[in-house]
Amino acid sequence: MQISTGPDGVPRCGWCTGTPVYVAYHDDEWGRPVHGDAPLFEHLALEAFQAGLSWSTILHKRDAFRSAFAGFDPETVAGYGDADVDRLLATDGIVRNRAKIEATIDNARLVVALAGGLDALLWSYAPDTVRPRPRSTSEVPASTPESTAMARELKRRGFRFIGPVGAYAMMQSTGMVDDHLVGCHLAVDG
Repeated sequence: MQISTGPDGVPRCGWCTGTPVYVAYHDDEWGRPVHGDAPLFEHLALEAFQAGLSWSTILHKRDAFRSAFAGFDPETVAGYGDADVDRLLATDGIVRNRAKIEATIDNARLVVALAGGLDALLWSYAPDTVRPRPRSTSEVPASTPESTAMARELKRRGFRFIGPVGAYAMMQSTGMVDDHLVGCHLAVDG
């Protein structure tokens, strides 16, 4: 899959199907640098909830997730207890999976306790060199040595529901890597 041109005539990465939620995500967020513990915790949590589901499902539920998880403020979520788990399991509009909800709360506790912060930890795995811009989605890796190392370190620290593929997807969504395809209107160098 290469470039697709939507009804607006704008060339975009082929995975951007032209649905409004995907177009907005592609054009306004994907591949742009994200910093701060709360925004990065949100990406980490949403990647966990996405496991086994489509990213479109998560994007459509994102506002409900933000509301249910206090804007993904790590300190607030770290304070959640059993009553909050029950509340979240009954919350319409989010993925109501006990294991993922409990992992998100536990991961928030780890973020709060993390010396140096989540931002510094995650961005320490951003590649030092820029790869050639991919020409098709087949040239975009599912994982890289950096995402594998990031996932390994997060797991070593006790984080759950993150593996090399999810770590790479998070690297893409937070701008640690830029995988906009050659010909995409956001591929400024290609």
